[in-house]
Amino acid sequence: MIENYLNILEDSLKKKIDVLNRIQEVNEVQTDILKREPADLEAFDQTVDEKDLYVNELTKLDDGFEALYDKIKQELVGNKQKYADQIRRLQELITQITDRSVAIQAQEERNKALVEDCFRKERQQLGQSRRNSKAAYGYYQNMNNKNVSQPHFMDQKK
Repeated sequence: MIENYLNILEDSLKKKIDVLNRIQEVNEVQTDILKREPADLEAFDQTVDEKDLYVNELTKLDDGFEALYDKIKQELVGNKQKYADQIRRLQELITQITDRSVAIQAQEERNKALVEDCFRKERQQLGQSRRNSKAAYGYYQNMNNKNVSQPHFMDQKK
């Protein structure tokens, strides 16, 4: 019975590794999108939505793993020698998951810097557009008022 539960835990960890691999792939796509000039923010949003689905799947896998592990924890602690091989396999999978999680966090940090750079460029372009529009409007106003003589009042007293 416990062996079946341990097999289920192992399958859960393998599924988690698969989901983490898919998240890494999406992160790489995001990196490619953000490095292009100009960045396609709609495509980036789609990858964020896709990654959100994977994160939800990870949460479900984690919750299921925790619930099942809590159920068999006492038996495992009491009989470590009996289940040593399966425990070792679980530990190896957890190590792989930890390594992938660290790699994903590093990818996320790099992508965050790229997103911030992209937004900074967009703000600069928006500011430049505003300045250009203001200058064009000022020129237009000046040119419209050029042919009209403005009333002048000169003070003749000294």
